[in-house]
Amino acid sequence: MSATHESAARPALEPALPSSWYRSERVWAAEKERIFCREWLCAGREEQLPREPGAFRLLDILGESIILIRNRERELRAFYNTCRHRGSRLCRDPAAAGAGAPHLAGGIRGGRITCPYHQWSYDLDGRLVGAPHMAGVAGFDKAQFGLYPVGVALWGGFIFLNLTPASAVPLQRQLGSIPERVTRYPLAELRIGHSIRYEVAANWKVLCENYNECYHCAGVHPELCEVVPAFRERGGAGLDWLAGIPHRAGAYTFTSSGTTRRRPFPTLNEEEQVRHKGELLYPNLFLSLACDHVAVFVLRPHGAAATTIDCHFLFEPYEIEQPGFDPLDTVEFWDLVNRQDWAICEAVQQGISARVHERGYYAPMEDYNLDIRRYVLERVGDAVDDA
Repeated sequence: MSATHESAARPALEPALPSSWYRSERVWAAEKERIFCREWLCAGREEQLPREPGAFRLLDILGESIILIRNRERELRAFYNTCRHRGSRLCRDPAAAGAGAPHLAGGIRGGRITCPYHQWSYDLDGRLVGAPHMAGVAGFDKAQFGLYPVGVALWGGFIFLNLTPASAVPLQRQLGSIPERVTRYPLAELRIGHSIRYEVAANWKVLCENYNECYHCAGVHPELCEVVPAFRERGGAGLDWLAGIPHRAGAYTFTSSGTTRRRPFPTLNEEEQVRHKGELLYPNLFLSLACDHVAVFVLRPHGAAATTIDCHFLFEPYEIEQPGFDPLDTVEFWDLVNRQDWAICEAVQQGISARVHERGYYAPMEDYNLDIRRYVLERVGDAVDDA
């Protein structure tokens, strides 16, 4: 084979997105509007909201205050926390209001959402049902003044929200083939056994790229590679995520020993009982699936270089209800691995901020990272070409 043909046959480096795209607030603003405000975002687990009419949570989604509430039929609904009359916040978070803040009437009680300003009130499906002294006003139609809706959908026990529901595609289209690949994991039945919140000084794309490859695993995660040696072999190349990644002999889950007292999920096949699987649902949900638990990562970007990550550890209710249930064998191992990841991601964010760094490159074993490049370019490329 000639040198030319031999070179052509070799895997090549692929350029990543420009470094400015990971640090520019203008790029982040475009991503926020064109990706995060238009795609389905994971907002947490359904179990985090009691199944009672009127149960609600106030969520900060991309700086927007969102009311997530159960209607009279206990179904989930979501609305912008904004009155249709003059735009007042309907509900205030007492913690955010601060000590000594005056009490304001309104909020959610008695099956209604009431504005504290002029007492316009809405039912739990967002319909305007009360507007004091507006009867007889020419042209006033309550049906035209419902709350601004937010799309709500469920899958696998996760709550997904869409901030632009009028143009949202069905959630199933965004999920793609993920449900089929994880069909034997009882995601909807699992419950949170422990949660950790992390604040990471890195761009959300840096976090996605890190999750999508194991080229870094040998150097950054020695403890993890002791449990899953395949993560350090050949630079993490050729891992078969569809079949799952085998552990070392005698190991079958993510703990320091590779074992646990918890039983494997009864619905798994033989390979899934001894292998690890991972999924990334853009733009903000990572799933790491072991035989006895699932580690969930929900990303909440706050700017070009700031991301909150809520990490939930899901277990079978059967195990949680056992006397002496203790998730720390998994939690402590994952916390170590997580903190290693966040530290290296912050180092990447710092490094690509150097004035001389124009872009990074993907090595052949990082080919899955091309997904994030394509994903972002398809949605915001024409808006930030000169960033």
